[in-house]
Order: sequence, then C-alpha cells, then structure tokens
Amino acid sequence: MTTLLRGATVWDGVSDAPGGRRDVLVVGDRISAVEDGIRPPDGAEVVELAGHTLLPGFIDCHTHVTLTPALVPALLASPVAVALEALPVLRTLLMNGFTTVRDLMTADNGYNTLDLRDAVAAGLVVGPRMFVAPHMISARGGHGDFSAAVADQYQGHGRPLELACADGPDEIRTRVRAEVRAGADWIKFAATGGFSSPSDDPSQVTYGQEEMDTLVATARDLGRPATPHCYGDEGVRRAVLAGVRSIDHGNLASAATLRLMAERGVFLVPTQYTVLTSARLVDDDAHWAGKPPHKRSKFRRYRQALLDAAAAVAASDVKIAFGTDAGMFPHGENWREFPTMVSTGITPARALRAATSVAAELLGRDDLGVLAPGRTADVVAVPGDPFEDITLTGRVDFVMKAGTVHRRP
Repeated sequence: MTTLLRGATVWDGVSDAPGGRRDVLVVGDRISAVEDGIRPPDGAEVVELAGHTLLPGFIDCHTHVTLTPALVPALLASPVAVALEALPVLRTLLMNGFTTVRDLMTADNGYNTLDLRDAVAAGLVVGPRMFVAPHMISARGGHGDFSAAVADQYQGHGRPLELACADGPDEIRTRVRAEVRAGADWIKFAATGGFSSPSDDPSQVTYGQEEMDTLVATARDLGRPATPHCYGDEGVRRAVLAGVRSIDHGNLASAATLRLMAERGVFLVPTQYTVLTSARLVDDDAHWAGKPPHKRSKFRRYRQALLDAAAAVAASDVKIAFGTDAGMFPHGENWREFPTMVSTGITPARALRAATSVAAELLGRDDLGVLAPGRTADVVAVPGDPFEDITLTGRVDFVMKAGTVHRRP
C-alpha cells in the first residue's frame, strides 16, 4: 500500500519547531520520502492535510490498559472480563494518536496484558503496539500489595491480594525470572509507597539497596530493562544507583537527584497530569467526591513539595519521556499530560519530543518517534500548530500506524 500525505506542516519529532510544508510518502509500513511537492505514484492514496501539522505517532510510556479509576473492582474481576474491557481502551488510545504504549502492570495473577500485546501485533485487536511489564514486583505491605486496598474497600473483610510480592534478594530474583519467562518486555517494581494505596506513604522506601540491586541486575542479565514506581527522593536515588533505565513518577525527586539521573542517562516519566491536578485541586471538594480520604490527605501533605519538584524537572537536563498513568484516570484523556507539562515550564518542543523521539529512545526503538525516510510510518495530524497551542494534542484527527490509516479528518 502506498499513501501520500499532502499539504501539511511537518514536525520531525526532533527539531525545536515545525519544518514547513512537506509531503510524506508512505510505502508499506515505512516512510519513503519527506519532501515538498511529491507527485503521487500510480495507485497511491492521497490524503489532503492542508492546515494540519503532521507529527510522529504519540508514545505513552506509562499506561494501565486493564485498570480503571475504581481500582478494587478491577482487582477482583475475572481475567477474561478485564481483557475484554481493555479492547475499547486500546481503540481509544489509537484513535487519539497514541500509536505505541508501555503498559506497566495488570491487576491479576495472570498475564492478560501480554496476550493483548500479542493480539495487537497479530492484527486481531485494534490498538497501539504495546511494551509490557506484566506486574509490579513489590515488598509485602508495599504499593504493589493490594491486600490493604481490598480490606479498605470492604471494611476489613477483604482477602490477601499480594500479586507479585517478593521480599529479599532470593525471592525477588525468582519473581523477575518468572516475569521474563512469561514474556515480559520490561520489569517494573515498587521502590516507594504511593498516593492511592492506603497503607504506605509516597516518601517511604519499600526496598533496600541490595534488593533493588538484585532486581535490576537479574533483569539486566536476562536482557530486560527495569523501571520503578517511585515518588520519594531516596527511593529515586536508590533506583538510579541500582541501574534502572527510567524512573516512573519521581514527583518528589530533588534537584540533586535529577542531576544524578541526567549524568547517568536515566529517563524520567513524570506522569504530571494526574499528580499535579490532585495537588492543585486538593482543596476542591468536587474534585475529591467519591475518592478515598487517605489519598486527599497525602496530596495535602505533599502539595507544595510536588509543585516545587515539578519546577525542578522543568529546569533540569533530565531526559523526560511522556507517560500518563492512564487507567488511574480515564483513557482518552492521555493528551492532557501535554498542557500539564507545559504549565510547569517545560517547553512545547520538549513536551512533544517526550512523546515521540525521546520516548522511542527510552523504548530502544529507533524506528519510532521520528518522521524521516526509513522510519516506521506512525503519523498523526492535528488541525493547527501545537507549538502555539499545545491543547491541539487533544484534537488529533488523522492517525496512521505502521502505514495503515485508522482515522481521517
């Protein structure tokens, strides 16, 4: 199949600004040419995109396609029900311009996100290509031990729900090997507590240095990168010293720790929309209606620290990769991460690179995230200039994934 995308302004995924009007010729699943005035080859489909900006397909490096904001019911649903409910989520992600996602945890003892990944790759399911960490390895009593969340929901009558809990180097090593044996692309672990969990705190470090070192080294030996759920500064620092490839969240990291990350080439996936919205609206009763009181209490305690740390990220040289934590809020709102990042002082160009070329670098896929000849033809378009109005990222009206058009203006 040959497709000519004609008349749009093109941003390549790397530059500080769009490069002017260009045509993009796609042959099969690859970009063949990016030039002005390309004549349509015989039999090519021509898509007119005047007034639009073409960008590389967006990459969300922190999603949960099988989770919903009402977390506990998802934890207790059957694996088949959870997988079926993820199908419209995957379609929504793709139609909103997210052609690739990294999914960082399902909420059962099975491996349904790996099955979803493989179904998308085989063309059985419509959605973004997926890179998957099946579970979040956690200390017992830590952020990935959902026993307390279930008990909290059911007034102490819940059942143990440890999922991927592992304590001590030997048990951790065994758990990492089980994840890799099942087909994991990434290994995720809980380095600190969190905001949504009732029994821990975002600043608490739930694994010691030896445990983190063992986990990351075992993953590395088996050819898998590791990333932690991590908020507090000490947890971020330990994870960086252990050799993780990215830090997910990191919303309480100090300027000194951000410098350490930059020096070591560790990526930050800051999930700012969900975190900063809750921090900024901590006194808004409507925002917190139906949400757990313990979560609001934590955001009130850490509000100023979260806002200060976000400013430090914008001022840092750390590599920022785009990620949303969608699933903790409704999928379809992933684009809101872009304006939130910009609101903290991150430039539109840096925010857009975070979701394209930098995200592709994090994932180790140099064929993605850039519009250039030879690259995979993941292309999205928005009506207007997102460098002038970053909210246009929420108005994607053209989507191509690997040369196949899924949405047209």
